[in-house]
Parts: sequence; C-alpha cells; structure tokens
Amino acid sequence: PEPAIFHATTATALSYLFPAVFTEGAGVLPYDHLNAAVGETVMFTTTLTPTEKPFQSVNWSFNFSTTIIVVINSEETIGPEYEGRITFFPSTASLELRSLTLDDTGEYSVTIVQDGTIPSEKVSSVLVTSSSTDLVEFSDSVSLSCSASGSSLSFLWLNGSSEVTTSDRVQLTDGGSSLTIITVTRSDQGPFRCRVSNPVSIGTSDPVNLIISYGPENINLILSPPQGYFAVGSDISLTCSVGSRPPVQFKWFLNGDQLPDTGSELRLMNVQMSQSGNYSCQAFNNRTLRSQTSQPSTITVLGNHMLNKFFFVLHVAVMITALVMISLHTVNYM
Repeated sequence: PEPAIFHATTATALSYLFPAVFTEGAGVLPYDHLNAAVGETVMFTTTLTPTEKPFQSVNWSFNFSTTIIVVINSEETIGPEYEGRITFFPSTASLELRSLTLDDTGEYSVTIVQDGTIPSEKVSSVLVTSSSTDLVEFSDSVSLSCSASGSSLSFLWLNGSSEVTTSDRVQLTDGGSSLTIITVTRSDQGPFRCRVSNPVSIGTSDPVNLIISYGPENINLILSPPQGYFAVGSDISLTCSVGSRPPVQFKWFLNGDQLPDTGSELRLMNVQMSQSGNYSCQAFNNRTLRSQTSQPSTITVLGNHMLNKFFFVLHVAVMITALVMISLHTVNYM
C-alpha cells in the first residue's frame, strides 16, 4: 500500500532577552508560536492521535540538513549534537529538546510515515543547476532545477535560511524540483539550496549564488569646499557617489558639455573665471545599460576685486537684516 506521509516545518528563534519560537505546521505541528529561553526545554507536540502501533518512520531534522533523530520500525538513530538532549515520544512522534542554546535557532522539520512501504533508497547526489547566474535586476528571469538520487523524494528550496514559497514572481513546478523567479531583484541573490528528503534521509545541495546587477541609483554630487563662490586660483573638488553593481563609469559635464575627466572625483586646480558654470556628473552601468545624472552644482569663480566686492555687499546685507530684526523686536516690545 501507498504510505501515509505527514510533513511539517517549524521555525525556531531563541534569545536571552526576547525568547520566541515561531511554528508553521500545516496541521501536524499545531502551534503558531512557542516561547523558550536559553537553557530551557521546548516541546514539539504533533496533532497525531496516539497509537499503539509504531509509525513506520519518523525523521526530525534541523535547518533542513542536520539529523536530530531518525526512527525506522522503532529503531532510533540520534544525531551526535543531540545525544542526551532529546526525548522522542513514539506514540505521537513528538519531540522534546532540552538545554537550549542560541545555536538551536533555526528551522525544524518532521516527516512521518504512518503506514505502508518505507522507501529503501536514501537521498544522495543533490545537485542544483541554474539557467544563468549573471542577471539584471527588474529585467531578467532565472530557472533553478534540483536533481537527486533516491526514492519518494520531496523538494524544498531555501534562500539563505528562509524557505522559498510561491508568489507572483516565484513559481515551483515539477513537484517542487524546479524554481523559477520572474524579474529578479537584488534580494534574489541567494545563496539558494535545494533540500531533498524522504522518510529515511535528507540531502541538501551546495549553495548557488546569483549575481544581480542593479543601478545606478541615488546619485549624489558633493562640492568641497561647500560654498558656491570661489576666488581665482582656488582648488575645488567635486565628488560623485552612486549605488550600483557592478561599479559605474563616470562622465562630467560643464553647462551640458562633456569634460574629458572620468572617475568619481573631479578636481579643479587653480580655477579661473572661465570655469564658472553648472557642473554635473553622469553614472553609467555597462551591465544594466542604465544611466543616471546628478542635479547640477553651480560654481562661480570671481576675481579678487569682484570677490571682495561680493563679500562687502553680503556683509552689508547681513547688517541691514540684523538692524531690521532689532527694530521689529523693539517695536513689538514697546
């Protein structure tokens, strides 16, 4: 007969100050949230009705790869990290985990075969292949395929430590062995792993990382010194920054005309009045084929006579403003 197989996963977070255990069980593990602290004990209780007849097999694992305990026909095999720390309850396949540490934070899963024939071939040779690993954000899509040897295989995908689930952009097909991501974003860079399991074993692929190119974005032009008026002979620096992967190529413009300078910094040494105008930088990403141009920064270069006159006028304006403010304050006071 076909075996009755139950699957459940639970995500556990433990900390000294804010202990919490988050659980998703698909009905097999009933709790939405559990609480536990370092040094304490947590109980993973299933909803299965206690039975005198033992389950054909039970497989508890941590982070979809580390075996906690495997029970086949009542014969227990316990992972070395859990010796002396767990108690298995065979009538319900529940599990008690003691002496919790921060290293116990992660994903827990259980696979239970209630009756039927247990697969005899263990999971092996788990391999992930990708249609491409060099992608452009918001433009490209990618397909990942997982293959493995063994029988009665179940597939689960991980992005980092998080389980990959279907959405408008994410498709799981071929029994979960194929993952397609439409119009990738930089959060899709991975590492991606495929976790393959059957009632007697678990296997996890090597990680696959995607290179997601993006930008340029958030371009910013900084003028140093930050004033807009400079004396002839001054040294001025303009620096252009931008978010991008891979790094961008820079172009510089004065009043809309391209300058020969490249690089993220434009240095104007011993400036002359002819160099006055609106400066801007443009960033170009040769992988995304996108560009972004900064807001212009105005530089005015004045001769010493004109600069002294400018600052004199500015000083007079400041004095007049101060006198007006004092007069208004006096009138209001009276």
